[in-house]
Amino acid sequence: MSRDAKKPAARQRSAPRRGEAREALMQAALELVATEANFSAISLRRIARQAGVVPTAFYRHFEDLDALGLTLIEDTFRSLRHILNDAALSSMPLKGLVRYSVELFAHYVRDNRLLFQFVVKERFAGTVAMREAIHNEIVLLTNALAADFARFDEFSHISQDDLRTIADLVVNTVITLSERILDVDPDNAEDDALMLRAEKQLRLIFMGVGRWESSRTERSHA
Repeated sequence: MSRDAKKPAARQRSAPRRGEAREALMQAALELVATEANFSAISLRRIARQAGVVPTAFYRHFEDLDALGLTLIEDTFRSLRHILNDAALSSMPLKGLVRYSVELFAHYVRDNRLLFQFVVKERFAGTVAMREAIHNEIVLLTNALAADFARFDEFSHISQDDLRTIADLVVNTVITLSERILDVDPDNAEDDALMLRAEKQLRLIFMGVGRWESSRTERSHA
């Protein structure tokens, strides 16, 4: 799927080539959500028209609109997890990890602007199925981050449960960051301030980790 359009225009495209209808439907949904309304307010016909296919073609690729939306959510977080895995964050020194992570995440959000606009809108305004899917993906991301933290010597005194709490704080910080990134031009001075504020927030979280002491009972069950 093409993800490099930073200023999408919700206009109908020509019919996709053979084998590209599925991607065209997904891209059409993203463009409409970015420029017009929440996903739940857009009709199947509108998405099909935007994609340049007949409505009946939709059902060759997706069972219903929720199936299309859930695929977009899965695509967003799967790509993010792959990028984090490829970055091998747990092999980096903790001191340089914060800045690198903020820059990596900001770059990913900008390169996948339409997908993140979709997730930000649907996280609170989507259907129950969409909100639950986003929640579950965030939990998976949080658990994966907690597992990465456990590999650092600096976190050896922290229980597994507390590591998940720390990871939850970090994930919520970067989710808030993603919402602001979508509203700020990367060439604007406000963007630099945004990056610095996110980095500072994460540093404060990790400073607290150094002073935190999990109970022996928690560590023994970690």
